[in-house]
Amino acid sequence: MFEPGKYLDLNQTDHLSLFLEDQPVWSAIGEIAGYLDRLIDSVEGNLVQGSVHERALIGNRVYIALGATVEANAVINGPAWIGSGSTVRSGAYIRSNVIAGNDCTLGNSCEFKNCLLFNNCEVPHFNYVGDSILGFRSHLGAGVICSNVRLDRANVRVRDSEGSTIDTGLQKFGAIVGNHTEVGCNTVLSPGSVLGNNCVLYPTTNWQGVLAANSIVKTRQPQQIVDRHPPD
Repeated sequence: MFEPGKYLDLNQTDHLSLFLEDQPVWSAIGEIAGYLDRLIDSVEGNLVQGSVHERALIGNRVYIALGATVEANAVINGPAWIGSGSTVRSGAYIRSNVIAGNDCTLGNSCEFKNCLLFNNCEVPHFNYVGDSILGFRSHLGAGVICSNVRLDRANVRVRDSEGSTIDTGLQKFGAIVGNHTEVGCNTVLSPGSVLGNNCVLYPTTNWQGVLAANSIVKTRQPQQIVDRHPPD
């Protein structure tokens, strides 16, 4: 039911081996750290091949591909892998075990941790992406949060469309965001959110559970307009 190819275009990543046969899509989250260490160890020569501003802070185990750009005042602690054509904008904070594909945007005041971004992802403004996988051409509007830890610190469970739950075995698991899915501004994706391909979530949505492909989540906030007395 949760096979990786149902949510992700596996032709749009150079990191296909993260996805284990007969395992649910979220199992790759637990594999990122070990895979990334092996990948960086395999690089011959200089890890930093792209353009890095002199005021960016780059850790020791950070690969920046030729054609990638890291702007001033970005911080990449590492281990991390930044693909060709990707841009790490000023003020981005990339913690450990982050893999960004080709032609991605990692934006201003965004924080990333233990996550995989497929090619052409856009995460441009004030976002948190922790323990998550973002599919090909997915986009997070400004202020979107991928919440990755339950308040009780128990393992994250995925709630399917029939109301039953699956223990993922992961204490930290944010979201799977399918290919071409658009998440509106200031939306919160609760731990264990799984969004299908080609979905749209309206701004300020609080989402939990599994969303079928080609769905629109419409969130409308009721508003009341009343008269305001002028100041004395």
